[in-house]
Amino acid sequence: GVGVRVYLIRRLLLTIPTLFIASIIVFLSVRFIPGDVVDVMMMRAQTGMSEETRAAIRRDLGLDTPIHIQYGRWLGVLPQHDAPSDAGARNARFNGVLQGNVGTSLWTGVPVLEALKRRLPVTVELSLMGLVLGLLIAMPIGMYSALRQDTIGDYIARSIAMAFIAVPYFWIGILVVVFGSLWFRYMPPLRLVPLVEDPLGNLGQFIVPAIVLGMVLSGWTMRLTRTMMLEVLRQDYVRTAWAKGLRERAVVLRHALKNSLIPVVSLIGLQLPLLFGGTVVIEEIFLLPGVGRYTVEATISRDYPVISGVLLLFGATVVLANLLIDLSYGFLDPRIRYE
Repeated sequence: GVGVRVYLIRRLLLTIPTLFIASIIVFLSVRFIPGDVVDVMMMRAQTGMSEETRAAIRRDLGLDTPIHIQYGRWLGVLPQHDAPSDAGARNARFNGVLQGNVGTSLWTGVPVLEALKRRLPVTVELSLMGLVLGLLIAMPIGMYSALRQDTIGDYIARSIAMAFIAVPYFWIGILVVVFGSLWFRYMPPLRLVPLVEDPLGNLGQFIVPAIVLGMVLSGWTMRLTRTMMLEVLRQDYVRTAWAKGLRERAVVLRHALKNSLIPVVSLIGLQLPLLFGGTVVIEEIFLLPGVGRYTVEATISRDYPVISGVLLLFGATVVLANLLIDLSYGFLDPRIRYE
């Protein structure tokens, strides 16, 4: 209705200052990484550089200006610098984020968005599989733990949840690779199997890292599902459903589950940054050529435009995903109004 549209417009307007602040944090934080891209170039070339050469490279890359000027050019509110060795995008007068260009790699000259088009499907597939598997692990165990409160099964389920919360995902991933190679001859494939060419092969390549990612995400979701189910099961309308003689399955799925999902859905929104951070490590461990691995390589190379562009896109994705989650509350609970 009208209330939903007004709420949506207000939230979209609120994302503007949110993304602006995020862009400042992202741009400045990557500059705080020790070392400089010119230092990395000199180290990889294994040769010394004169101060004149270093200054020329920094000028060519646009790194010789104050940080606020560099930010304005990257954002697209200031004209780009003239670089004689680059007659392409950098000579455009305004060519930044506001114009749809999040940057160009300092090493390869490839636009960040073009590189993301090749790598983003890998990260999206891994993230979705990890999220779905995490929910498939957490929801049934959390529901069972609530329905069998203070039983042996409940204690086991709570112990599993605490273990998943406490154990770092990178440690689990390393153990899977090490012991998988020793016991089951499992090694991460060196070549990506495209989904359209070989769906089963693609599933086999992604299922193990997705399970590792899903296990970590499921810990908090499991505990929150149990807590909310216990609260809902104590409500009068659930007791009435029990008194009417309805089956346990009908009471749980029809009356209790839907009303306990709002905090769980909110937690999923809060876990999105953890999900993206997990893909960075998981892709590196399992040799998946996704955005996470691309970010690691860019960080090592001090490729500032790549790091800034990827983190800004991740931030925008998290903001928009949380907006969709907020809109889903009205579906889960009809009592919620957006006026």
